Parts: sequence; structure tokens; C-alpha cells
Amino acid sequence: MRLVQRLLLGVVFVIAILVALLAAFSGAQLTQELEQFEVGQLTHEARFVATQWTPAVNASALAHTAGAALGHRVTLIGPDGKVLGDSEFEGDALAALQNHAGRPEVIQAMRGEVGVSRRTSPSIGDQRLYVAVRAAPGVARVSVNTPALDAVVARARRDVFASGFIALVVAIGLAFVFARSVSRPIVELRDVARALAAGDLSRRPALAAPAEIGDLADAVHRMAEQLQLRLSALQADDALMAALIDALQEGVAAVGANRQVVILNSPARRLLAIGDPVPFSADLLPRDTELRAALSSALAGEATEPAEITLGGRTVMLTARPLRDGGALLAFFDLTRTRRLEAVRRDFVANVSHELKTPITVIGGFAETLATDEPPPEQRRQFVEAIRSNARRMQRLVDDLLDLSRIEFGGWVPKPERIDLRAVASETVAAFAPVAQSRQVSLGSQVDARAAELTADATALRQVLANLVDNALRHTPSGGKVTIFTEPANDGALVLAVKDTGIGIPVEHLPRIFERFYRVDAARSREGGGTGLGLAIVKHLVEAHGGRVSAESAPGRGTTVRVLFPASAVTAS
Repeated sequence: MRLVQRLLLGVVFVIAILVALLAAFSGAQLTQELEQFEVGQLTHEARFVATQWTPAVNASALAHTAGAALGHRVTLIGPDGKVLGDSEFEGDALAALQNHAGRPEVIQAMRGEVGVSRRTSPSIGDQRLYVAVRAAPGVARVSVNTPALDAVVARARRDVFASGFIALVVAIGLAFVFARSVSRPIVELRDVARALAAGDLSRRPALAAPAEIGDLADAVHRMAEQLQLRLSALQADDALMAALIDALQEGVAAVGANRQVVILNSPARRLLAIGDPVPFSADLLPRDTELRAALSSALAGEATEPAEITLGGRTVMLTARPLRDGGALLAFFDLTRTRRLEAVRRDFVANVSHELKTPITVIGGFAETLATDEPPPEQRRQFVEAIRSNARRMQRLVDDLLDLSRIEFGGWVPKPERIDLRAVASETVAAFAPVAQSRQVSLGSQVDARAAELTADATALRQVLANLVDNALRHTPSGGKVTIFTEPANDGALVLAVKDTGIGIPVEHLPRIFERFYRVDAARSREGGGTGLGLAIVKHLVEAHGGRVSAESAPGRGTTVRVLFPASAVTAS
């Protein structure tokens, strides 16, 4: 809506409200004053009738005579409330009137006061104003019809509204002229201000306006000049600051005194999982107790010591510092990788130490016995065999650790070549046949004759199958069965799997069986000679070929480990 229209509507609205208030106020005042005047008149008339009413005077005749002379209804009421005379009724109609002892004005008059009441008459049915006074034989009451008073007030209100309408028309004309003279320079300044806000700093106000509006136009002109200079400097500073903040490895969030986040760099967005553009309310920050406490302390002017908190499963070092303007600066440093590496290092040292402790103890004990005692030849051979067995166990552990380290840290790179899966599976079955026979476990291969050939590292593939078959044999009791098989997958991929009918794995352990040194049953695995690294090596070898490994198992129902090779490694045979 244009300024001229708003000014005109404002004038119309104000005048209309004033006229309505004036009409309402004047009507209420006029009604009150008329009623007070009428009460005064009726009081004089009632007192006059009361002086004329004596016990010797006929009440009905006096009521009719006085009513005709005064032009108002006159009612004479006995002390018991019975109507003795009424200018509007006579004879049987008079006798049929209700007892007036309970009328408010009669009750007041009987107490010696001037009784006044405004209500609907039960006998006549119109709205009336009653005034009653005490007389010697009873109560004299005079009443008047109130619609006559309301008509006077209504005429006065119509006069007020007519005057207000005339004033409104005149005011609209004057307001239109005034609004036009004011709005023209303001519109010009508005257009210039909009252009400046939109970035067009070349616009300047060209209208020469009088008085304050002219001063405003000159101020806008100077403001545009200064704005152009300062905006250029601020843009350069903001670009430099934004680049520096985003280049930080730490997450940075600046919160104003009004609890609005005004700065949030990319690392902080990732850690806090926030994509909203700044500024936004600090209530959108994660609802972490320590984070909220640190923010509140910084906003109160107190710096906090660095503290580790957890945000979205990540370990973060949080530091909060107050700003001079009453805001706060939050710094987030992601410690997740550091803590994970520390945990891996601790677990690695603990696991390796635990794995080496038993064979070293056995070797040391038997070697000391052989060095200090002279056991029988048969017992000597047992000791030597135990030393040899535990030495081989330590050798396997060291070899597996070296293999895993070489794979994880890029020291090993696959050398792809075309491989016949049936041939590799047959070689694996033949290599483990003696072990399977000694444990009375059936070992076989069901690689589909139509299975595709793989383009993969031959040594790595053999090691994958060897580790899976060795793991399956160690966890399958006598009479069980271990099978190597293949099955097609989506998008041309191929699945190579090893299935056993062994003891199975509880479902809660399945997500962790490919971790280093993780064992579902540690005692049973060590008794079987496992190092706890076989499945971890399998996982890294398969992922180096772009594939993935998964396991499916249930206690007492065996385990199936599937290795998926992508379609890029599959060649149709």
C-alpha cells in the first residue's frame, strides 16, 4: 500500500474513531443528564401529589386528576402495597393490579427515601422511569415512558455523526494534499535506499526537498559515499577472515550476546552436524550438557578449561572463551582418530603380549628343565616337541603380524592375474586334507563349473581361502563338514564362500570377528593354535581387491563366511 493511501486511511480511521467515541460518550452523558433531570422533575411532581393526598381524599380520583394535569402516570399505593389509585386504570382493572409492596421504588419510599427505578412495567408492558415518595396515607409514585428520553439521545447522536461526516470529508481533502507533498520526496529516498541495499552504490538522491527531508536526502548521499568505501574494505577483510577460519583444522563457532551463532566454519559444521546458514539460534547446537554449560559460562564472562566431550559418537576437545562484546567463542578439536589410535595401540600391545606370554613361558620352563635336570629320553623328546610347537606358534604370530602390517600400511600391492577358482579351491582342499582327516571332518569343494574366473592376486586369494578353511576346521567338531563354494551376486559380482557345520557364533559377536585378536572363545581358539589375526588378514586382502567380506552364523548351526568380488574382477569362463 502506498504512503498516500496509508496516510488517508490513517486520517479516516482516526476521525472515525473520534466520532464514534464522541457519539458514544455524548450519548451516555446526555442519557445520564436527561435521566437525572427527569428524576428531579418527577420527584417534584410526586411530592406535589403526596401533599394533595390525605385520608379524606379519594385516591383513585386524585390519581386521575393529577395524571391528567401532569401528563404522567400517577399511582397511589397503600401501606400494604395495594394500589388505591392509578391514572391508567380504574374499576375492575384497578382492583386486578398486582401488589406493589415489592417494587424497588416503593420499598425505598416506605423507608422515607426518594425511590427511583427504571424497568419494564408488568401492567402496561413498556419501559418506564419510576419515582416514588412517602405520603401520609401510603406512597405516591409518578412514572414516565423512557422511549421518549431515548429518542432525544438518538437525535443528538445523529447530529454528532452528521457533523463528524462533514469533518471527515474536509479532513480527507486536506490529508490528501499534505500526503502528496510528503510522500513524493520520501518515495524518492526509498528508491535510493533500496538500490543501496541491493548493492547499487552508484545511486544518489536527486530530489531537492525542503526542511528535514532535504537534510535527510543530503545525509543519504553522504552515507552512500562512505558505505561504498567501507563496504569494499569490509569485503576484503571478510574474505580473508573466512578463508583463515575455514582453513583451520579446529572447529570454530562464535556466539553473540543475543545467543545467535554468527560464525561457524566447515570443521565445526561437520562435528556439530549443522547445515543451517548463520546466523541461527544457539538452541540448535547439540544438547550436550557440558557443551551448554561451557557456552553459558563463556557468555557470563568466564573462560572454561579444555574438556573432552562426545558429539555424535566422536571425541571432541571443547574450549570456550568469552568475547569482549558479551559473546562467546567455542573451539572444537576432533580427537576421535587420536583416541582410536591410542586404543588400537593399547589393545595391540596387550594382545601381542598376551599371545606371546604363554609360548614364551612354556619354552622357558621346558628349556630350564632340560638345562638343570636329566629327564628320561622319552620325556626329553616331549619337552623338545613342546618347545618346537610353541616356537612355531610364535613364528606364525610374527608372520601374521608382519603380513597384516604390510597390508595395512601399503607395503603390499595386489598383482592381478587371471585365476581359475576351481584350481585354487582344489589346491586348498588338498593342502588341508590331512588336517581335516585327523580331526574327522569332511572337507570338499563345490565351485560351480560355470563359475567365472577372477582377476586377482593369486597369492592373496590362496591366503584368503587358507585362512577361512583353517578357521572353519578349528571350530568344527568331529563328524562335521567344511565346504568351499561359489554363488552369483547382483550386478555381475561373484561370491566365494566357506561354510562349516561347527559350533557357530552368537549374533552379538558377528560384527567384531574381523577385528585383530578378537576371539569368540579365546581358550578354544588358543588350544586350536589360532593367532586371532586370520580373519583380519582376510578382510584387508579382500578390501584391497575392492570387495567386501561378511559372516552369517548361529550357535550350533555352523558359520558361513562370504567374500564378494566386484564385477570388475570377474571374467566369464
